[in-house]
Amino acid sequence: MIIRRRLTVGVGILLATLTAGLGSALPASADETPTNASPKVELVLDVSGSMRTRDIDGQSRMTAAKQAFNEVLDAVPEQVQLGIRTLGADYPGDDRKVGCKDTKQLYPVGPLDRTEAKTAVATLAPTGWTPIGPALLGAADDLEGGDSTRRIVLISDGEDTCGPLDPCEVARDIAARGIHLVIDTLGLVPNAKIRQQLTCIAEATGGTYTAVQHTDELSGRVKQLVDRAAAPVVTPVATEGAGSCTDAPQLKPGLYTDREKFAEHRWYRVDVLPGQELRASVSVFADRAVNNDYGMLLRAVTVHGREIVRGAESGTGRTDAISSGLRYPKPELDTDGDVKPAAETVCLQVSNSFSAPASVKTAPGMPVELTIDLVDAPDAADDAAAFGLGRGWWLLGVLVLTGLIAGLLTGWISRWRFAVWRTH
Repeated sequence: MIIRRRLTVGVGILLATLTAGLGSALPASADETPTNASPKVELVLDVSGSMRTRDIDGQSRMTAAKQAFNEVLDAVPEQVQLGIRTLGADYPGDDRKVGCKDTKQLYPVGPLDRTEAKTAVATLAPTGWTPIGPALLGAADDLEGGDSTRRIVLISDGEDTCGPLDPCEVARDIAARGIHLVIDTLGLVPNAKIRQQLTCIAEATGGTYTAVQHTDELSGRVKQLVDRAAAPVVTPVATEGAGSCTDAPQLKPGLYTDREKFAEHRWYRVDVLPGQELRASVSVFADRAVNNDYGMLLRAVTVHGREIVRGAESGTGRTDAISSGLRYPKPELDTDGDVKPAAETVCLQVSNSFSAPASVKTAPGMPVELTIDLVDAPDAADDAAAFGLGRGWWLLGVLVLTGLIAGLLTGWISRWRFAVWRTH
């Protein structure tokens, strides 16, 4: 799987921008205003026995992590509520059952007392196991409540040692809660298995994985992630598509997230007034191993089942996200000024043709990101949108006409050259 997952989170919006001229980010909903709640961040630090290893700038991994934490704590923006959780910090024994419960909140999520937080970090010493899954579950609970953005930054030097609770599955379950919690991971060891696990955790929630081997890289990356949590963002609205248009949720302009199982169809509804143009885009993210050769379809149909316009995309395993978009302009109606025109209900169908090996779990479904916008419809009849972006017959017609003209020109040139040859 490609690890640059963070770059794909906004693909749906970018697609709509390029194909439909959408020039600005959208609010979460037309009736909502951006929240001013303080963002929440929890740093989750691996304090297992392997953190004693001295391979980061001539010092132990634990010493490098403490130094980085001190620099990060000095730079945390005032509006950020920050907490610290540890894993493997207390139990030095060999009892797996006990060791796999060894995670605790070192500093509660809230307004930061820098001195108190630094003092708490200074007491840490590499000790026990690596219960990454339980630590992520604990961190998700620590960040519950409120409407602010939430971010977990996990710093670890090893694989989880507490299976069968797979931390990648834990991350998917956290993402499926719909609380928009992002997990970013930092790996202190350039190991393929560790990288694969930490990448999977990050991708499941739209986060990033970063390999770090120097203290300054560690502190710089954690500072960047904490600052990113404080930056204003468009918060997606969790929704749940239905099995038919009749039962589908009504969507307004905004950014939405959902989950879709392999080879599933999900429906949503949007009301479009005369004189408006519907612009929709969707991205489906393969957050687990999938078979090559897959595709997705976005269709706009009437409530009676007639297709209006469609967009489709396919992939061959080279990327972990595919996106498509469509536009549907509804012309103005000549009505009496006192008569309010009725809106048309447009049904949007999102389908995918993903499949996976039998060993891959299908639940929860894959992340789906859906962008809806309603703008003024074009006035000019020659605007490409007036013909419906994505209709197969439109592209086919252009190709047929181009081929016909090319054939006529080729035939005429050939006859002319033959006539000249016979003359001479």
